[in-house]
Amino acid sequence: MVAEGRAAGAGTGDEFDVAVVGGGLVGVATAWGLAREGCRVVVLDEGDRAVRASRGNFALVWVQSKGLGLAPYAGWTIRSSNAWQGFSDLLKQETGLDVSFQRPGGFHLCLSEKELEARATVLKRLHNQPGIVDYKTEILTHDQVKAMLPDIGPEVVGGSFCPLDGHVNSLRLFRTLHTALNARGVTYLPSHRVDNITKDGGEFRLTTPHGEIRAAKVALAAGNANMRLAPMVGLEAPMRPERGQIVVTERLRPFLNHPVVTLRQTDEGTVMIGDSKEESVDPSGLTIGVSATEAERAVRQFPLLANVNVVRTWSAIRVMTQDGFPIYDESKTHPGAFTVCCHSGVTLAANHALTIAPMIARGALDASLVAPFSARRFHVQAAG
Repeated sequence: MVAEGRAAGAGTGDEFDVAVVGGGLVGVATAWGLAREGCRVVVLDEGDRAVRASRGNFALVWVQSKGLGLAPYAGWTIRSSNAWQGFSDLLKQETGLDVSFQRPGGFHLCLSEKELEARATVLKRLHNQPGIVDYKTEILTHDQVKAMLPDIGPEVVGGSFCPLDGHVNSLRLFRTLHTALNARGVTYLPSHRVDNITKDGGEFRLTTPHGEIRAAKVALAAGNANMRLAPMVGLEAPMRPERGQIVVTERLRPFLNHPVVTLRQTDEGTVMIGDSKEESVDPSGLTIGVSATEAERAVRQFPLLANVNVVRTWSAIRVMTQDGFPIYDESKTHPGAFTVCCHSGVTLAANHALTIAPMIARGALDASLVAPFSARRFHVQAAG
């Protein structure tokens, strides 16, 4: 369950330094970071009926492959991965809760020589980009992979390994962040879908079904809903939501000490399988053929999974921008309004809490860090 903070006692006339729109991982990480900066923060959340990616994600803190097509994204991802242990430690100090962050390095496994060659080509293209940060992803043979993952099957011909990859318990992370918000006095208002945003006399007015909220600044962290909200404050958030499915097994003996991009063993012993992509915005449906394909590939990678029980399956809608890279912007027409939008809400949580939030608290984004992630890039691409 998510803590509701001061929702019951918060009146509609309350004024805040920052209103964060969106109560998922991106929103609450940003809100916690703002509270650490001394801001009076309110989180306006659609609630548990929201199409929330935060409870359907794969929980990776992932670096390898990030940045192909936008080199600064590699450096931005590495920055967050390097900050994650400190971020996790801060949360534990404040809440006593452990989000089970681990960074043992991660694998992308290949089941044919053709797959391995394609993987090597992608990594070469990524690393040959001007301005790329070298994060030492390497291609390994079957025997090299087996030395680190003894339970792989004979069909695994090799794969790529990056020492900066890791994973967390994402549901515990979500709960921990909400617990930390509550401890810092952040007002969390569920069932407060924002229907309209205006600015009047230097103050933002956010209209919800339960009244109006006023704040000096607003941070839009509402995932795919940013498409609707951003134009209200002179910004844009071009999105292309897609559906992903996950299969979860029963608890098994510890056998997988490194996360794989499509498969990971949680700290609780279950195995999560999934990396599907579907052009759908319906989170309620499951495509059996997709789940079967995911499971079949997992068994080929790790034959010990052949006879285990599946205990859960689910689908969720990914927050995906048009080009897959984050959007961080500040409004020129509505000063004090910001967008914080990305697919990798787990991976980038440390950046949102420890880097983006202080920028918003100061009232301006640091162009030296986030200029490449402005939505203005879409206009440049169109013009080109």
